[in-house]
Amino acid sequence: MKRTAVTKADLESSVLAVPPLARNEDLSINVEANRRLIRHLEGGGVRTIMYGGNANFYSLGVFDYARTVETIAGLVADDTWVIPSIGPDFGKAMDQASILKDMAFPTCMVLPLSFPATTTGAARGIAKIAERFGKPVIAYLKAESYLKPEDVASLARGGLLCGIKYAIVRGDPRSDAYLDRLVELVGADHVISGIGERPAIDHMRYFGLKGFTSGSVCVAPRLAMSLLSALKGGGYEEAQAIREAFLPLEDLRDAFSPMRVLHEAVTLAGIAEMGPMLPMLSNIDSPAQVSAIRAAALRLRERDTEFMNEKVAFQAR
Repeated sequence: MKRTAVTKADLESSVLAVPPLARNEDLSINVEANRRLIRHLEGGGVRTIMYGGNANFYSLGVFDYARTVETIAGLVADDTWVIPSIGPDFGKAMDQASILKDMAFPTCMVLPLSFPATTTGAARGIAKIAERFGKPVIAYLKAESYLKPEDVASLARGGLLCGIKYAIVRGDPRSDAYLDRLVELVGADHVISGIGERPAIDHMRYFGLKGFTSGSVCVAPRLAMSLLSALKGGGYEEAQAIREAFLPLEDLRDAFSPMRVLHEAVTLAGIAEMGPMLPMLSNIDSPAQVSAIRAAALRLRERDTEFMNEKVAFQAR
């Protein structure tokens, strides 16, 4: 596992994969299934893996936290960066930060708390969490009511943040006064688009964000990395063409549940058996939804393989 301090180059060098976490029927961690998923991601060029919402770290307790993150760290390649999440409530985040501070993780992401929380209180809480951790953390912005741009800027100036995951959903990603203000105050170098492939093009093209997180990268890592490469090179038409392959699965995630659909998609695409979801969530059991997820996931994985074969054939010319 990569242990060096977080840099701008780290944030923009890879898609930030946000995978589900595979479990056995007794809810223990399925080591081999998680290893298979990680190898699939690494085989597609992904070198940053963030365990947060899709892995349901919201419901991960303190007692089994160290064992969980140590297991994940032991499964990745030496140059893969693992970002565990903590929280979302203050007490659990502080306890988990105490656990992480003695480990080799360069940073962690603080999950956002919607209730009970105020903007001033959340800013103060993140500051204390980062101080307890002893390293800068990543702030996760999912709602304007969580932190004001000025609060984020204050945390950044204090050296308490190494990154910002921006995930406030807009009808039109180009029209976003909050993101405008955030970039104005903190710059774009450490802000990552945090809502998958759908808004990534607009976020990187019009706001200058340096990368994006993705759940669907778990199915198609080569395509997601090629999308990042196209965006970094200003190939926006190419990026739009690549993104089209992701939209059927992303539509299902938006319609039914981003976390639950992705959990099933990894299994149904034949990548790794994810098993049961950690309560308080449940697996999707609607036959119609399962059938739609299977079709979209298999097609996305097929397109990922086709892309790899096309690239190999082109290089062989």
